[in-house]
Amino acid sequence: MSQKLILASTSPYRRELLGRLGLAFEVANPQTDESPLFGESPESMALRLSEAKARAAAQAYPDALIIGSDQVATVNGNIYGKPGTHERAVKQLRELSGKTVNFFTGLCLLNARTGEAEVRGIPTLVTFRELTDSEIDNYLRREPAYNCAGSAKSEGLGIALMSSMRGDDPNALVGLPLIALCDMLRKQGMGVL
Repeated sequence: MSQKLILASTSPYRRELLGRLGLAFEVANPQTDESPLFGESPESMALRLSEAKARAAAQAYPDALIIGSDQVATVNGNIYGKPGTHERAVKQLRELSGKTVNFFTGLCLLNARTGEAEVRGIPTLVTFRELTDSEIDNYLRREPAYNCAGSAKSEGLGIALMSSMRGDDPNALVGLPLIALCDMLRKQGMGVL
């Protein structure tokens, strides 16, 4: 019997990315506490939360394949989350100016039927240009990226803030590594092609 595919995320960016694969899926709100654990590395947190989101959705979908994902932006061990406000976004971009940021995406595919979970971490290194206060303000007025870790949308105007990008999957930076996900889905018997 085929399994439903569930995206355990309310992110419109992840929903749009998954939609590119042309698979039927439903969206679930995972209702997960995203607080870091004491002494937890940012990368460990992203991996843990990606699985926690998938497992939270499994309560409502006990027979589905469930995708969980979480992303953190880090520089020298400091985490840069979603700023939420213009002022915090300006502060983040000032701090990230001229620096290389690891946008680390945790990805989990949980087979709720068997309880088996595959979890992977996909890093994307983004180097920001040296940014002026005027560029930061102009960017945020044109594209208020307040719900994006690191305060910039690479899939939009935020690309103009960056000088380079290195990673194995361009979709990982937006929040859902499709190359890894396709591989994980194939292992569970759900072919994309």
